[in-house]
Amino acid sequence: MNNPQSTELLFELSRPGRRCHTVPATDDLGDVRELLPASHRSEQPPPLPELAEIDLIRHYNNLSTQNMSIDTNFYPLGSCTMKYNPKRHERLANLPGFTGLHPYQAEETVQGILQLLFEFQESLAEISGLPAVSLQPAAGAQGELTALLVAAAYFRDRGESQRTQVLVPDSAHGTNPASAALAGFTPITVNSHASGLVDLEDLRTKIGPQTAVLMITNPNTLGLFETSIASICAMIHDQGGLIYLDGANMNAILGITRPGDFGADMQHYNVHKTFTGPHGGGGPGAGPIAVRDFLEPYLPLPRVVCENGYYRLQYDGAKSIGRVRSFLANVGVLIRGYCYIRTLGPDGLKAVSEQAVLNANYLRTLVAEGYEIPHPGPCMHEFVASARSLLREKKIRAMDIAKRLLDFGYHSPTVYFPLVVPEALMMEPTETESRETLEAFAKTLLAILQEDAEMLRNAPHTLRISRADEVKAAKEPILRWRPEEAVRD
Repeated sequence: MNNPQSTELLFELSRPGRRCHTVPATDDLGDVRELLPASHRSEQPPPLPELAEIDLIRHYNNLSTQNMSIDTNFYPLGSCTMKYNPKRHERLANLPGFTGLHPYQAEETVQGILQLLFEFQESLAEISGLPAVSLQPAAGAQGELTALLVAAAYFRDRGESQRTQVLVPDSAHGTNPASAALAGFTPITVNSHASGLVDLEDLRTKIGPQTAVLMITNPNTLGLFETSIASICAMIHDQGGLIYLDGANMNAILGITRPGDFGADMQHYNVHKTFTGPHGGGGPGAGPIAVRDFLEPYLPLPRVVCENGYYRLQYDGAKSIGRVRSFLANVGVLIRGYCYIRTLGPDGLKAVSEQAVLNANYLRTLVAEGYEIPHPGPCMHEFVASARSLLREKKIRAMDIAKRLLDFGYHSPTVYFPLVVPEALMMEPTETESRETLEAFAKTLLAILQEDAEMLRNAPHTLRISRADEVKAAKEPILRWRPEEAVRD
C-alpha cells in the first residue's frame, strides 16, 4: 500500500531507534532492578513498533475516523438505541471530586456521592412507580437476570417450588429467555396476535400454578403499546405470579405512564437508552432494577440508605440474593443518568418521550412510501419495516439495505429483529434527531430502492471492508496484535 497515512502501516513505518519517549538508562536504575523477581523479567524488549510521536498520533487519529459514532453519524438503531450523550454530563461525571473517589473509602468521606446515588434511587422509584431500587446490575441484561433471581428467592421463601416457568412473548428481547434459564426457570414462549400484541388466548392457556413470572416489554419491540397490559397483569396476579417489565423501552413512556401503575412488580432500566449513559463496545453499562416493597428484602446488597441525614451502605439482609457485581454499582454511568434527570425534571422527561414518539411516527410515515410496514398503526418510540417484498421481487435482503446505507454515512437500523417480522428493519430515531435528519435518511432509504440489485448485494463500496465473514469474525476474533501478524503484503 502506498498511502503513508494508511492505518495498516503502523508496523511497516517502524525504524530502529525512533522514539516517542525517553527512559532512564538501565545503569541509572541502581537497585531498582532487584525489586523485580528474575522470573518476571524479559530478556528481550516487546516486539512493538519504533515510531516518532507524530506517526503514532496520525495512526490513531486516522483509525478513529473509520469508526461510526453518535457524534459523527445518525444511528437509527432500534431497540438498543444509540442515544446522544450530552457532553455536559460527560464533563460532570469526570469532575475530580467523582473520579478521585475510591469504593473502599470510609462512608463519612463520601457522603456527597452516596447522597447522589440515594437521590438517583428515589428518582428511579418515582419514575417506575416501584418503591425499592437496587443500583447494582452492570447492564440491562444483568438487570433482568437480577430481577428474576429476586423472584426466585421470593418464591423459594414462600415454599412455592412448583413455580418453575417464566412466560416470554415471542417479540421479546433475546436476553429474556436466556435470563430466565440462567435464573433456573424454564422459558415458555407466548405467541403474538396478528396485531403484534400478546395473544391473550394463547397466554391464558399457558398460565397456571407453575407460572412464576411473565416477562413483558411495553412498549414491545415492534414499537407498539400493549393496550391490554392491565388485563395481562391481572391474569398473572390471579395465579400468584409476578410481572417483570423489560424496561428497555422506558424512553417511550417517561412521565406518561408508570409500570408500577399498570401492574408490573419488577423492572430494569437501560441507563444508556433512557438516561443517556454511554453505550457501545460492550460497556460501560448500568441496569438498575426497581421492585415492589414486598420484594425489597431480596434485592442485592449493598444499597444506599439515609438515616437522619446520614448516608450509608446497607449490607445486612438475611433474604438478599447477595452481590451481583463488585462494589456498589457502575457509579460513573449512574452519575450521568442522575445529571440527565436533574437537568430535565419531570416535565422535561415527559417531553423526551413525546418527542421520541413524534420522531418515530414521522419517520415511519416517510419510510412507508417505499417499504412494507407490517403494523402500520401509530407506533411509540420505534417501528419495524420489512424488506420481504424486495426479497421476493429483486432478491434484495434487509442486510443489503443496511450495508448500502453505510455508503451514505448512516449506521444501519437493527436488522432481522424482532424475529416475528421477516427481513425486519427496526428503526428508532430517538428524541434528539432533527426533522431534516429524518427526512434525509428516509430519502436515502427510498433512493436505495431504485438502485441496481447486484450493486446492493455487494455494498458497501466506499469502506475499507465490504462484506466481512461475520461467522468467522464471531468464532475466530482477532482481538490483539501478534508479532507474526505485523508484516503484510
